[in-house]
Amino acid sequence: MQRPLKLQYAALRTAGLCLCLCFLAVLLGPCSRAQSEDEVHVVAKSQVNRALHPANDASGQNAAARRLRVDVDLVLVPTTVTDHMNRPIMDLHPQDFGIYEDNAQQQIRYFGEEDAPISVGLILDVSRSMTNKIDTERAAVAEFFKNANPQDDSFVISLADRPHFIADTTRSLEEIEQKLALVIPDGHTSLLDAIYLGVSRMRTARYPRRALLIISDGGDNHSHYTLKETKSMVQESDVTVYAIGIFDTMPMPVLKTLEERLGQRLLTEVTAASGGRTIAADEREKVPRIASTISWELRQQYVLGYKSSNSLHDGKWRNIKVLVTASAGDPPLRAHYKRGYIAPEK
Repeated sequence: MQRPLKLQYAALRTAGLCLCLCFLAVLLGPCSRAQSEDEVHVVAKSQVNRALHPANDASGQNAAARRLRVDVDLVLVPTTVTDHMNRPIMDLHPQDFGIYEDNAQQQIRYFGEEDAPISVGLILDVSRSMTNKIDTERAAVAEFFKNANPQDDSFVISLADRPHFIADTTRSLEEIEQKLALVIPDGHTSLLDAIYLGVSRMRTARYPRRALLIISDGGDNHSHYTLKETKSMVQESDVTVYAIGIFDTMPMPVLKTLEERLGQRLLTEVTAASGGRTIAADEREKVPRIASTISWELRQQYVLGYKSSNSLHDGKWRNIKVLVTASAGDPPLRAHYKRGYIAPEK
């Protein structure tokens, strides 16, 4: 009798395994068909269980979902919150947020934070206008990397008449500092071309969490790509763009072009399209500290998840709005996030 019982048990176990595999195929199959390269990112098989945990489930603390992702109706929105002094706020809870899709309020079903290695690119302006600011820029780079995860994947692009790589796929701060020390500021400002190059390079980055930090005195007067083209590329990518604007306090109409004088607006438009932000440094002494703050902020971010009330898979753009309800009655807190996504198609 023992042998037939064992055979029956083995058969039942095999049947159960087949049923589980069929269930996973049904669950994940539509997602794989909906995936696109930049706009929509499907939650990986290993993340499905974590992503479906309720908002108060502590097991979601290490979820690898820093960029905007969609799993059928599950949308995960990376969000940074800052106070009126641009300091990151990291003690909020699910009930402190409200999230809307196309003006329809959504129920937060997932809430987590993550501190994982990232792929990060620095875009450094070394054009002629940065001659008296290059030491400040070097100090900012050093401060930025002090908060780095040892496993981070980094590259550095310098820009003047044209952008080029100073360091590509390296974790060595010493190598970056040595190469930056040899740079002599000169030439025009091809800022938009440098951003375009940085976002393109991120398509082959090591980690899913991807960010660019621009350090510049703003403006563009020598790029092939336009602001419209660059904003469109940034908006459709999974790269968060931050910028530190080192702007002169004294007007210099003779030395600056119109594009350079409007540099802060350009940086703000690009970073906002990505869900990042621009911080203007009114004093150069503040620049290294701002770089340190951004580095820390990149590694400490909320992830808000909801199942869309719109079940259509129509491939259309959907607007997202995140409100920080905890700021009522206090100096307002500001949420930084990507303003929408493209719904998956059938």
